[in-house]
Amino acid sequence: MKNHKTKKVFNKRAVYDYFIEKKIESGMVLHGWEIKSIRSGKININNSYIFINKNEVFLIGSVIDPLSYINDYKSCNTKRNRKLLLNKKEINFLRGYTNRSGYTLISTSCYWKKSFYKLQIGLAKSKQKKDKREQEKKHEWDLNKRRLMKNKIY
Repeated sequence: MKNHKTKKVFNKRAVYDYFIEKKIESGMVLHGWEIKSIRSGKININNSYIFINKNEVFLIGSVIDPLSYINDYKSCNTKRNRKLLLNKKEINFLRGYTNRSGYTLISTSCYWKKSFYKLQIGLAKSKQKKDKREQEKKHEWDLNKRRLMKNKIY
């Protein structure tokens, strides 16, 4: 039988749009059907973000599609706000940074750790267009450099 716990979901758009300064690991409150769907790879965190309300932290905008053979799939809310499990010290730390200008909380990846499903939160600052252009130029130069070294044309 195939081990489904090794699947890791990445938010590739987050690295392109933001400078990620710090990463924090948190747990999520999930229903049973959501865990089965996640093991089947039916999760999308690309357009999701983190919201702090009072002393609770929520993941907003993530989509977990229900499996086709779930009996009560009409009661499955695929875009519900999922509560994140962080302690008070971490919540206060994140709240302090998001109150500063330019900082936001985004989801960078989801993965299995032992028998728990974890979400990696990124404390990020948005990139401007010139930063994105510089990153693309550097990436293209690295690709060209690797091609030249592979073919030994220099």
